[in-house]
Amino acid sequence: MGYSNPQSLVSTEWLAQHLNAPDVRVVDASWYMPQLGRDPKAEFAAGHIPGAVFFDIDEIADTDSDLPHMLPSPEKFSSRCRRLGLGDGVRIVVYDGGGCTAAARVWWTFRTFGHEDVSVLDGGLPKWKAENRPLADLPDIPRERHLSARFNSFLVRDVDQMLANVKSGREQVLDARSAGRFSGSDPEPREGLRGGHIPGSFNTPYPDLLKDDGTFLPPEALKEVLTASGLDMKKPVITTCGSGVTACVLALALHLVGHRQVAVYDGSWTEWGGRKDTPVER
Repeated sequence: MGYSNPQSLVSTEWLAQHLNAPDVRVVDASWYMPQLGRDPKAEFAAGHIPGAVFFDIDEIADTDSDLPHMLPSPEKFSSRCRRLGLGDGVRIVVYDGGGCTAAARVWWTFRTFGHEDVSVLDGGLPKWKAENRPLADLPDIPRERHLSARFNSFLVRDVDQMLANVKSGREQVLDARSAGRFSGSDPEPREGLRGGHIPGSFNTPYPDLLKDDGTFLPPEALKEVLTASGLDMKKPVITTCGSGVTACVLALALHLVGHRQVAVYDGSWTEWGGRKDTPVER
């Protein structure tokens, strides 16, 4: 049995064969936690998959928000994507320098704005490099392309909806953070946040969904890992994490195995753990 939605994931071999296809656009979505001291734009300039454009999740975002890389308005999203040559009629393949984390965030963002023809490169740039595939260090000059952005509210949750859900329990909440951060025994990497988790939520640390080479586990193994947390695959799920990035890895994994009702809590723990009016379980 293969994935239920295999089109959402492409192999390095597939991308190498389709790199010059007129209807394929490649996106580098690399982003790293600030404490790692890595500069994704500089790394992109030094070497990226040929033809790729750089998608900055901190800039193509709601920059008026105090929270990091929150979803932008549909107008900002479409204008930035047009400039990058990303739009209607093309298949978008997203990768990142860490494997799949920020790539999954951009995959979810495109789907949230109504563009379904988007895939994540399985194993990302590390796998591409490990296979000695080509890299480019010259900027690609994209031709502007029209993008119709239609916001799909079914794929997103905000803090008010999350507070209501704590009371109703209508949707299950699945947290992608490490077990130590989930329990509150390990400190949060961002200062000023309480430890613990949203009451009643389950925990599947996102690395548990990946093989040693950074590619996703096969379908049955993915289901096993996801349900080991206590998750019921027949009920709706909201995924969450530190700042709404690795939550999208869980959302992608659930989509790959055919779950139809998955939303992402955009503010995630940076919002929930940083407020005083949100209940916390430890």
